Amino acid sequence: MIGAGLPVRLKTKFTSAVLAAVLALPVFQASSAEVEGVRLWRAPDHTRLVLDLDGPAEHKLFTLKNPDRVVIDVSGAKLSSALDGLPLTDTPIASVRHAVKNARDLRVVLDLKQPVNPRSFALRRHEQLPDRLVIDLHDLGKVEEKTIEQVQVVSGKRDIVVAIDAGHGGEDPGALGPGGLREKDVVLAISRYLQKSIDARSGFSAKLVRTGDYYIPLRDRVKKGREMRADLFVSIHADAFTRKDARGAGVYAVSSRGATSETARFLAQRENESDLIGGAGSLSLSDKDDTLAGVLLDLAMTATMNASLDIGSSVLSSLGTFTHLHKKKVEQANFSVLRNPDVPSILVETGFITNPQEARRLRDPSFQKRMAQKLGDGIVAHFSARPPADSWLAANGNRIDRKHTITRGDTLSGIAARYNISISDLKRANGMQTSMIRVGQTLTIPSG
Repeated sequence: MIGAGLPVRLKTKFTSAVLAAVLALPVFQASSAEVEGVRLWRAPDHTRLVLDLDGPAEHKLFTLKNPDRVVIDVSGAKLSSALDGLPLTDTPIASVRHAVKNARDLRVVLDLKQPVNPRSFALRRHEQLPDRLVIDLHDLGKVEEKTIEQVQVVSGKRDIVVAIDAGHGGEDPGALGPGGLREKDVVLAISRYLQKSIDARSGFSAKLVRTGDYYIPLRDRVKKGREMRADLFVSIHADAFTRKDARGAGVYAVSSRGATSETARFLAQRENESDLIGGAGSLSLSDKDDTLAGVLLDLAMTATMNASLDIGSSVLSSLGTFTHLHKKKVEQANFSVLRNPDVPSILVETGFITNPQEARRLRDPSFQKRMAQKLGDGIVAHFSARPPADSWLAANGNRIDRKHTITRGDTLSGIAARYNISISDLKRANGMQTSMIRVGQTLTIPSG
């Protein structure tokens, strides 16, 4: 102990000095957080309110009736951001009020138009994102919106369905570029153009996983793709890097490691996955023993990974005809949105948003539309060559003249073999006197 062994008189003086020093110290109150921003998003089945804080803070949420209200108390917090001007239209919130409670806490009251099921949670500071308090108001008495209408069937044959996932959204802006350019806005615009491009092709139907500016958890994105009974899941992103000179588009498929981990995850919870293999519920694992279920999953994931690589290669070749490629081959990575056991999935990086030149292009609607067109060309080229057996394209594809854009490495004989036509028919359809072709040239593929 400090001061032990001192004479009584010195000990008394020592204690008095210590006490005086302590009393002289400034009095610190409990730390308080400041609400620096308030944001609101509407999703198809819930509304999300986010309070941006300059530090962590405890909170409590409860509801009141007659009239319906949600009350959020944030301990020791102060509000420095205006609550008026929030986009409350089409939300269950009629108005937002605030007051000081117990002379130190912030109370936020959400006056409701109808009852909701509220949930709240805190998120700690991460990279450029501050500490956040998230309040989700889930709709009640509403049939959950179907992620896809009935798959269009023409003469007993179905469309090939492409699920388009615009990355990030809502409180997650994704990567940031010059002038406040946000990845979430760029990829949603490209995704909408891609939907239009694919829908314009006979035998194809495209569906958006995220239709507006709101966030969807990664697992839910994969789930929505499977609920759509998609033949392909495409996740659209824009890359970022610390060096501003990094540039180029890229395409990713799941890695072997990711495939293995996902197989194990699905196998462990197969009782809760009643319709797993085939996307359309063609095989259930719930009645299979561990060995058989593991074999079926491994086969499904291997086939899915190979199909993803094939589709990715077709898309990459198409992109390479109009924009710089970061890598010349499909890369493989353990992205969560790619780990789907029965739906081929690719992730497309449309360019580096941190590169000033590419950021200008990514901001440009004409570039966004062209990017979407080339993505669609690559997807359609793959399925035109390998249509699902039960699809309209398989039954009618040979009646449709198709287009093929020449990329590096293409040969006339290779193109003819790919579409199962003769070289002479290919040359005749394009008025070619020789077998010379050039990169960027578009050929008409005649009916077989």
